[in-house]
Amino acid sequence: MPFLALQMRTSDPAFWVLVIVAVSFVVIAVAMVMIAVVVGRVARAVVSVERKVEPLLERIGALAEQVRGIAAQGKEVGEQLGVMSGHLSTATMHFSESMALVRDEVRELKEVVGLSTETAREKVAMISRSIDETHAQLMTTTNFVTSKIVSPAREIAAIMAGIRRGLEVLLSPAPKQINETYAEEEMFIG
Repeated sequence: MPFLALQMRTSDPAFWVLVIVAVSFVVIAVAMVMIAVVVGRVARAVVSVERKVEPLLERIGALAEQVRGIAAQGKEVGEQLGVMSGHLSTATMHFSESMALVRDEVRELKEVVGLSTETAREKVAMISRSIDETHAQLMTTTNFVTSKIVSPAREIAAIMAGIRRGLEVLLSPAPKQINETYAEEEMFIG
């Protein structure tokens, strides 16, 4: 039974079922590609943001160290500068808090990207399972249609052809005997 699908006619409902399934596979494949593209773009955007934020964190750290150094020198200068050193200490604290907030935001962003990637993987796996299940159901349906409709229809057609041939043999006029005489016009070959 080579390539049964290529022997189908367009008037056969099974042909249209195969066409619909093929179109469905194409739509599913396009959806999977689009999901992969979106996940790739999100991952690239997160990596880009991460690269831009890391130098800022290093600069903030360097600034915090410089502010601490200035605060230490301010204490040595005297009491009048003591108030100013208090302000600088507060600024340093704010810088540290800001740096901690930025680190937390980057950590949360990494978690979001991780969750997005995992969700995308799960969705791709789910789509793959759906395709496998659809393929299995299609094969089951095709086998069912072949065994319950196509094969019995072929057998009935063969039986009907046999009955027709049998009736033709039974109902045809009896052949003339060889030893009978034929009229002259029957003997004419022309």
